[in-house]
Amino acid sequence: MSTTPTLPDLFRVFGRIGILSFGGPAAQISLMHRELVDRTGWIKEEQFLGALSFCMFLPGPEAMQLATYAGWKLRGVPGGLIGGLLFVLPGALTISLLAYLYIAFGSVPAVEAAFLGIQATVIAIIVQAMFRLSFKVLNGALNLIVAALSFLCLYTGLLPFPAVILLAGILGALLAQPEASTDAPASPMHNRPLSTVLTWAGLWAAPILLVWMLDHQFLLTLALFFSKLAVVTFGGAYAVLAYMVQAVVNDYQWLETAQMMDALGLAETTPGPLILVTQFTGILAGHAQGGLSLAILAGLLTLWCTFIPCFLWIFAAAPYVENLLSQPRLTGALQMISAAVLGVIVNLSLWFAMHFLFDEVSQTVFGAVPKLDSFAMMPAFLAGVAALLLLALRLPLLATLAAMAVLATGISLT
Repeated sequence: MSTTPTLPDLFRVFGRIGILSFGGPAAQISLMHRELVDRTGWIKEEQFLGALSFCMFLPGPEAMQLATYAGWKLRGVPGGLIGGLLFVLPGALTISLLAYLYIAFGSVPAVEAAFLGIQATVIAIIVQAMFRLSFKVLNGALNLIVAALSFLCLYTGLLPFPAVILLAGILGALLAQPEASTDAPASPMHNRPLSTVLTWAGLWAAPILLVWMLDHQFLLTLALFFSKLAVVTFGGAYAVLAYMVQAVVNDYQWLETAQMMDALGLAETTPGPLILVTQFTGILAGHAQGGLSLAILAGLLTLWCTFIPCFLWIFAAAPYVENLLSQPRLTGALQMISAAVLGVIVNLSLWFAMHFLFDEVSQTVFGAVPKLDSFAMMPAFLAGVAALLLLALRLPLLATLAAMAVLATGISLT
């Protein structure tokens, strides 16, 4: 196939990627590599790896941004829009349907039981992500210290998530050793970064300004929160989820912890970026605040504030990828951020596990503490089975989710 594909070619290939992109970032990146490097030959191996490194520097879902960058590399902005939108839209449509079904039938006893099995699997999923990341980032004493401090700061509430990530990045940049040679590629002079930034920043801000002018306090708060989330989402969906859970459950009280676990479990079953869990959250929060019409608006606004920034980052920075990747301080910052993210995921694992295994959890100055005599045997049994299936037997994720939903439902009917 030609190395300069037509737009219909891009629609076909990126459409297939979007529909088949199950299993989280690792599986999605592998799928893109197979389609774009191995099967079509549109992108060379070294270009793909460089693009992946670049996307990991950015806030937001790295797999979606990789698809956007690959499309941009092949056919400019139209190609980037095709790559990014087709990666998100199949999952977004699926999440919308699942959210409305959840609203309609989530309180049915059999469905509640099925979601108990899904919640048990979510704990195993996060623990699996924690162990995978630990093997990658715990390659030195400093990384271990940063991960531990990150966990302690978040668990005790000493520092918020954005501050933890910012401080880790600054530390990594300061400790990085600058290279003697500065033969970085020159930035392309024909690019117009200012107009690109203004265009996409304007698109990002437009609905926020609209709800502000309409004086709709809930939608304005929602838009500002998820916009802030889009700026600090270094480390992937699991990292930002810890920040989102605490804000949505404790600060805004839009959802309960169990609903957040259900949201993550359903997002794991759909194609597209895992960060679509934000859309599910927005829909449920909107429905709780004002019914179906507000749920629709909240879901769309959440999607907009989550993914429009991704196009801004890619289209503004893509012409400078080689230059950015040659900066050792950026590499050092990313390494320390990755270590901090491990602490974030440990905090998330503990948070979910406590709320799943204990009926009563109180908040102290030292963090959340469960009431020991409120330990729940059935959730503990389900969590053990989920860990056995996913971590020990290494059953595929979708099969594990389905098996746990069936098991929990069957137990509830006996």
